[in-house]
Amino acid sequence: MIEVVLIFLSYLIGSIPTSVWVSKYFFDIDIRDYGSGNAGATNTYRVLGKKWGTFVMIVDMLKGVIGTSLYIFLPQYLGSEHELGRTNFMIGLGLAAVLGHIFPIWAEFKGGKGVATLFGMAVAIQPLVALCCVGVFLLVLYLTRFVSLSSILAGVSFMVFILFIFNEQQLLYRVFAVLVALMIVLTHQKNIGRILKGTESKVPILKYRDRRRQKRQGIN
Repeated sequence: MIEVVLIFLSYLIGSIPTSVWVSKYFFDIDIRDYGSGNAGATNTYRVLGKKWGTFVMIVDMLKGVIGTSLYIFLPQYLGSEHELGRTNFMIGLGLAAVLGHIFPIWAEFKGGKGVATLFGMAVAIQPLVALCCVGVFLLVLYLTRFVSLSSILAGVSFMVFILFIFNEQQLLYRVFAVLVALMIVLTHQKNIGRILKGTESKVPILKYRDRRRQKRQGIN
């Protein structure tokens, strides 16, 4: 019974619509009416700027960390001898937080895609894998400036790291890794379509690098 209560509490934590509340409180708009219409950090970055986009990303990630870490309120999961049960329960807690982010009860069940919250969940369960995924995300972002593509490849790499590189033996964790990859690809179908059409917007980073390239091309 306590496990069910904690899972529901994790859902409520995940349901905190960070970008929606920020946009309404500080800008008197609903972020879902602008840009891509998504209530996530990427759209906040595009519409409200780098400062607020970064703030939303950090808070959304913390939702995953905090929701997944609610297992600490159950002493039976704290011992090293209960690692399997603890990991399984953490996955349940984390998925509840991600579900809350995607379908937030505080924002008419219209939320974001859950990538930042999912990353927070991964940080709480296995920090090293999460760090590797961050590396993939940053590398792809540096090369392409597509946040969507960076998120997709980071999610797929999460599955690759769990199944093959770290060779995680827990069946539920392996299934979870596959579901993560599938979920991220499915929730980014529109982005994939825009990338293929060449209409996906890029984040305004590394603009000085791009200007230098353009100047070189002009000279040549």
